[in-house]
Amino acid sequence: MRTEFYPIPESTPMFVHPGFDPIVFSLGPIAIRWYGLMYVVGFALVWWFGLQRIKANPNGRWNRQHLDDVMFYGILGVILGGRIGYVLFYKFGEFMTMPWKIFYVWEGGMSFHGGFLGVVIALAWFARSRKQHWLDLTDFMAPLVPLGLAAGRLGNFINAELWGRPTDVAWSMIFPMVDKLPRHPSQLYQFALEGVLLFAILWWYSAKSRPRGAVSALFLIGYGVFRFVVEYAREPDSFLGLLAMGWSMGQWLSAPMVLAGIVMMAWAYREK
Repeated sequence: MRTEFYPIPESTPMFVHPGFDPIVFSLGPIAIRWYGLMYVVGFALVWWFGLQRIKANPNGRWNRQHLDDVMFYGILGVILGGRIGYVLFYKFGEFMTMPWKIFYVWEGGMSFHGGFLGVVIALAWFARSRKQHWLDLTDFMAPLVPLGLAAGRLGNFINAELWGRPTDVAWSMIFPMVDKLPRHPSQLYQFALEGVLLFAILWWYSAKSRPRGAVSALFLIGYGVFRFVVEYAREPDSFLGLLAMGWSMGQWLSAPMVLAGIVMMAWAYREK
């Protein structure tokens, strides 16, 4: 991200990013950053709403201890998978020439799709160790995931990163740390669609009994579609640009999610 600041004309009618300090507070050499804090908030929301799902179905297979164990595996999957995914999908060449930078997590660099695969693998491992069906776990957790995504996108907005493409829409926003062009506040689009709206859809859909795998399938379809659409408003990564067919890396990674979700949904209802 560029750090130089541009002067903004006083008559500019667009919104201007407030330029939040990325550090919430410091304790000696330890700095608590907003982005890391948003991860904590996201995990806390997932855990709390998970408890509400358990309370709504007290005779089900889930209890608090079960949820706590799954959260531990899920957090490991998010952090390790997110970082590894970023290395593989976005900056593979750079990290191969300087492999020690893989561990420079304080410089940023997390991939949703990598974190998603990390969680899938972690839940599969957990299900096998407990001799449970993997899709029962993913169906329970899928409606909770958008809450973590929403918190993460707020962290992106506070950090003024992953900004949108230039635009002239009435709600455009200038990010002074980038340039003086009005841009889509794409982080807020993702917060609203991948976070709030997707959570509402999945929470409603999972409130009734569904075929095994159907809730997980709807998550794949919903996230994939929302992310694919928002990518048209989001500025492509400068080191990648647009790829084949004019799609961004995010779109290329989201399209298979949609296809997999459709196939999985058809399978779920057929098996029912």
